[in-house]
Amino acid sequence: MLDSTPPRPTYAPITLRDLATIPQIAALPADTRLQLTAVARVLPFRVNRYVLEELIDWRRVPDDPIYQLTFPQPEMLDAGDLQVVADLLRAEAPGSEIEAAVRRIQRGLNPHPAGQITLNVPTMDGRAVRGMQHKYRETVLFFPAQGQTCHAYCTYCFRWPQFVGLDDLKFAAREAEQLVEYLRRHPEVTDVLITGGDPLVMRTAALRRTIEPLLEARLPGLTTIRIGTKALAYWPYRFTSDADADDLLRLFEEVNERGMHLALMAHSSHPREFETSAAIAAIRRVRSTGAVIRCQAPLIRRVNDDPGVWAQLWRAQVGLGAVPYYMFIERDTGPKEYFKVPLARALAIFTDAQRHVSGLCRTARGPSMSATPGKVAIDGVVESDGKLCFSLRMLQGRDPAWVGRTFLAEYDERAAWLDELRPAGGEPEFFYQRALRDAQRR
Repeated sequence: MLDSTPPRPTYAPITLRDLATIPQIAALPADTRLQLTAVARVLPFRVNRYVLEELIDWRRVPDDPIYQLTFPQPEMLDAGDLQVVADLLRAEAPGSEIEAAVRRIQRGLNPHPAGQITLNVPTMDGRAVRGMQHKYRETVLFFPAQGQTCHAYCTYCFRWPQFVGLDDLKFAAREAEQLVEYLRRHPEVTDVLITGGDPLVMRTAALRRTIEPLLEARLPGLTTIRIGTKALAYWPYRFTSDADADDLLRLFEEVNERGMHLALMAHSSHPREFETSAAIAAIRRVRSTGAVIRCQAPLIRRVNDDPGVWAQLWRAQVGLGAVPYYMFIERDTGPKEYFKVPLARALAIFTDAQRHVSGLCRTARGPSMSATPGKVAIDGVVESDGKLCFSLRMLQGRDPAWVGRTFLAEYDERAAWLDELRPAGGEPEFFYQRALRDAQRR
């Protein structure tokens, strides 16, 4: 492990109540500040000094990609909804009235897409286990309660309901023992993904209470522990100079010493996130433990909808020893209209970016939709019966028999999500739709 660590800013999360204290925000016109505040009442806002000082280029605001990635923008809400909240704030309406309006808007933003609550929550002894999801046979997601926040919030995040007080829609688990018991009953599970939020906002002692029971149980099927995190981008000091950073890296080593694979599923949306000395040092320390860093992010309009940005991002990842893993399509939730990229354009961006990198960078899969039936990749555009079609492939499926299956959809240059596509060849529905209806009835 490296002994030297770069200088770090004071860890001081900035939330909605502090928004106007940021000098660059305070300098904006009063109406603009009011609109930003209105959006931040509906969608979560949290940032820190590292993001403000090291990642955002304030000379380019509001067009700076990291600013777009972390700060609320008026166009993220429907104009009518924005006006309702702004008017209530301007009139200094009672808190209960503002909250009622905010909750109505939030619940209209498709807060849990792709069957996360209706289809993904497993049961044990006849009861739903709300701190877990089990969509794909080999992988279980676990949501430790202490990890259900982040170092900074991404404005596009499909897990935004975790952070806005909608407790009936929140995934959180208090104890790892229930996870261990579930895995004993499901030996087909090989991978556990510890997710959030961001598990690496937790102190190492708390994270140990999730990971150590998995190691001690010696479950015969479990081979991989994954940790979903944005810490390498938003707070790299978690791995270098935080008080328990060394203990965190020791925990990573212990996973490997037990013969298990540890994968850090790093969300990296823009190459700037990997350019700072703090991020470079953090990646080197993580890799020294034997953990593998796999990088993924959605394709986001105004942030990274440029093949040159993706090519630069993948090259930076490989240069630092990380593995490009996924380019996702932005999910149909939250401010989706603000960020969405049509599938045809997404395919063009992905293909063009792949043409400009070496084979080591082409481990990235995509563009992929994490939709209700599974992860669906857009492989290309083909002609069938004289008509253009998208060629789609199921990378991962709710039913394992669907994995690898290819199918065609009518070409639609405006479509931005799977449910906006129609089957090619006059078929009444896609092959998986009847099975999904049956599952939803159960």
